[in-house]
Amino acid sequence: MHETDAIAQRKRKLETAVREGFDPYPHKFSYTHTVSQLVMQFAPLSHEALQAEPARVCTCGRLIALRAHGKAAFGHVTDGNSRIQIYIKKDKVSEQTFGLYQLLDVGDLVGLTGEMFRTRTGELTVLVEKLSLLAKCLLPLPEKWHGLTDTETRYRQRYVDLIANPEAREIFKRRAVIIREMRSFFDDRDFIEVETPMMQRIAGGAAARPFETFHKALGIPLFLRIAPELYLKRLVVGGFPRVYEINRNFRNEGISTMHNPEFTMLEFYQAYSDYADLMELSQELLTRIAERVTGSRQVQYQGRVIDFETWERIPLHDSILRFWNLPTEKPSLVDLKDPARLRSILDASGIGYLAPMQAGALLGRLFEVVVEPHLLNPTIIYDFPADVSPLSKTRDNDPSLAERFELFIAGIEVANAYSELNDPVEQRARFDEQLKMKAAGDEEAHGMDEDYVRALSYGMPPTAGEGIGIDRLAMILTNTRSIREVILFPHLRPEGGSGSGGDGGLPQSE
Repeated sequence: MHETDAIAQRKRKLETAVREGFDPYPHKFSYTHTVSQLVMQFAPLSHEALQAEPARVCTCGRLIALRAHGKAAFGHVTDGNSRIQIYIKKDKVSEQTFGLYQLLDVGDLVGLTGEMFRTRTGELTVLVEKLSLLAKCLLPLPEKWHGLTDTETRYRQRYVDLIANPEAREIFKRRAVIIREMRSFFDDRDFIEVETPMMQRIAGGAAARPFETFHKALGIPLFLRIAPELYLKRLVVGGFPRVYEINRNFRNEGISTMHNPEFTMLEFYQAYSDYADLMELSQELLTRIAERVTGSRQVQYQGRVIDFETWERIPLHDSILRFWNLPTEKPSLVDLKDPARLRSILDASGIGYLAPMQAGALLGRLFEVVVEPHLLNPTIIYDFPADVSPLSKTRDNDPSLAERFELFIAGIEVANAYSELNDPVEQRARFDEQLKMKAAGDEEAHGMDEDYVRALSYGMPPTAGEGIGIDRLAMILTNTRSIREVILFPHLRPEGGSGSGGDGGLPQSE
């Protein structure tokens, strides 16, 4: 049967149900048990126990299987968490109820009343006495969803993915646990959860290209935030020594298995601390989350085992020398601080970069290729070049290095942290340097934020701050390789729109 025929048949069944007096979309349905509650309450009881004390129940859910046997039918109903078998027998229900059963399709939402029993094979079942249609499913569900390779359909029609694929639902349940554990961790340590603006006059707190909009009433341009950092540090100035925000950020950049235009981060700030304190805190936080979410400190990811009991800390420059595997001659530490030498190495290795990049950004490109793929277990890479860390304090013994670290797990950057620069004079000078970089063509360079400099002028205590990518952490703890697997509604090209390129709406980098 063609799908169009199947849809037409479902529509005819809906019309018949209406003619016969059924309301296919009632306002509500009162039930005594969810399907999950039925399973939990009655699964321990034997056939004899259910016969001795008959239990009459009322439940509801989506019909996910229906097998007709003449004047009887078996089916399964789910509430999204559990499923239970139902049995409809013509001589046990009214003629009207049996007639409604004959108008049902897999995917319909139903309510039913009946008695609990066990079949000859021992399966817990509801013997249906009354039946209600709660919503007609007019589009057929995929018959073999687990074998489906059309990732676009899964991402674009997430509602179908969640209906038909229990593994998809488990991913998002696990993601919810990650966020709950984060809140619990910081609440237990006297952090206060706050909210900061998503629309900002100046897109600051990170190096990224923003989305632009315009506020008509105020007559001013606004940007969707690329990070909440500068507002959170204003709160530290204002007397909140420990703050955190689970925030939605927006960056007008490419899409890949690691990047989505909007994404979720945890960002937190702890006064009277430096980046070394956050190294300890990060290890404690992420080890706890991994264990509570997966039940173990050894986590399976894409055929490998990540050991959250094995953490390592390596200076950035040392990591490049340690993992050097390019065909060119191994550089020295001096080479890694020389922009001309770095460009020569990148050119000889075929590693692309943008012309206006400074030494720190060039070093970052080299690090991405040479080091990142080797960082399976949690690894803290620290002491980044100061020229790519405009909001960070520098090392007292080497002002060319920032007190900054990034955390990598499974080769994925998960966190970025540093000792916050709190000298307003130095911060203004750093912003001025960023403006020069922007004028030279760097679209991701930071703008000047006069109000933030003014806030620092009131005095911000020594502070350390960190951002953790929740989407990427969820990827690791759910064993998924694409960020779109852990975002309920990821961005795709318009259906059938220009630029789709015949790739199903997914970006070319997929």
